[in-house]
Amino acid sequence: MSDYNAVLARNPEQAPKPIGPYSQSVAFSHYNNLAAQLPIDPETGEVVSGGVKEQATQVLANIRAVVEAIDHVMDDVVRLSVFVTDIADVDAVDAVIATTFTGYVPTRTTVAVTALPLGAVVQMDALLSNGEGTIPDAPQAGDLVKVVDNTERAPRSPASSQTVAFSHYNNVSAQLPIDPATGELVAGGVADQAAQCLANIKAVVQGIDVPLDDIVRITIFLTNLSDIDAVNEVYSTFFPDTAIARTAGYLPARTVVEASALPLGALVQIEAVVSHGDGTPPQAVEDRHGLVIRAHNTDSAPRSPLSTQTVAFSHYNHLSAQLPIDAATGELVAGGVADQARQCLVNIKAIVESIDHALDDVVKVNLFLTDIADTAAVDEVYSTFFPGGVPARRTVCVSALPGGALIQVDAVVANAEGTPPTA
Repeated sequence: MSDYNAVLARNPEQAPKPIGPYSQSVAFSHYNNLAAQLPIDPETGEVVSGGVKEQATQVLANIRAVVEAIDHVMDDVVRLSVFVTDIADVDAVDAVIATTFTGYVPTRTTVAVTALPLGAVVQMDALLSNGEGTIPDAPQAGDLVKVVDNTERAPRSPASSQTVAFSHYNNVSAQLPIDPATGELVAGGVADQAAQCLANIKAVVQGIDVPLDDIVRITIFLTNLSDIDAVNEVYSTFFPDTAIARTAGYLPARTVVEASALPLGALVQIEAVVSHGDGTPPQAVEDRHGLVIRAHNTDSAPRSPLSTQTVAFSHYNHLSAQLPIDAATGELVAGGVADQARQCLVNIKAIVESIDHALDDVVKVNLFLTDIADTAAVDEVYSTFFPGGVPARRTVCVSALPGGALIQVDAVVANAEGTPPTA
């Protein structure tokens, strides 16, 4: 029997077979990472007929099938990510989701993208609590509880909780540039909107008594990628936030994506994952306090002044999105999408190996493509890096990627050894 958590990949028969080299659920320690679910009927292997309501219903049925097949319930979902191809469909999707989560509601991110696999109009993925952990034959703490928090200092929604903590992580709903006092989008341009998004995130994390510098991962969705310089200028006034972080030069891992549209016509939306050193009850005090964030960069992969390549906390590492940039030249690699996919994965491998891990430790991969038709070519390359198809995966087609890239990849990596307590 191992004393360490193990990566546990599963493909329940009740759910649709994966349409690529990935697993439907990959558990590690106290979280299950679910692959994005499409509106596929498990019996036929085809997308269900009908419109967005029927597709959303099937997507949630598939999520439920995975969740229940691994002996969990839907209320164990702590984050739900929703991708639609038409932002006007969000209300219909929300109505279907509301029939699934009738009391407790998880945190949420909702984004419109240009295309989804198999021509679907909606896709969802979920992060699921895993109280029993994944130490083989040794349940860890099956009685851990979720801690849900909302503050009036940030926008509230009946469709989502602002933050849901479980074990050593808080998951924050993606924040729109809404003034909590008025419930309306703030006036002004993208810089004003970015400032409001980040002010809302800061209010949420301060509401759970942690500073911004406890954030380990940020995802920025823009409707116009050319706005990124203006957003970065604002972003740099929020991160680093504390004197300690400024001295260390700490920045979260980060992903930037252009969306085709965002809720309420917003120009920007920002999602955050927050470390939670004190854990959720009933973790013993001696197991809860003093965990540290461990940030790392390697020259073997492209570096950025605005993010850290990998940020570890407790039993997970969070990798910044990797573009197909040659670390030696700082330029996009020549060639087509297969060459670019290979370079993205080479960069991820370099980062993972620089922290003494292996690609077998990757539990979740997010693929962002600018042409959904490139999926097959990407899968051919991807399978050479993940021949067992172990990570759970999400694939979406977006309007544009930084630097004119055809593909961008980010990842979450298991960290069996955990991060140390302070001395």
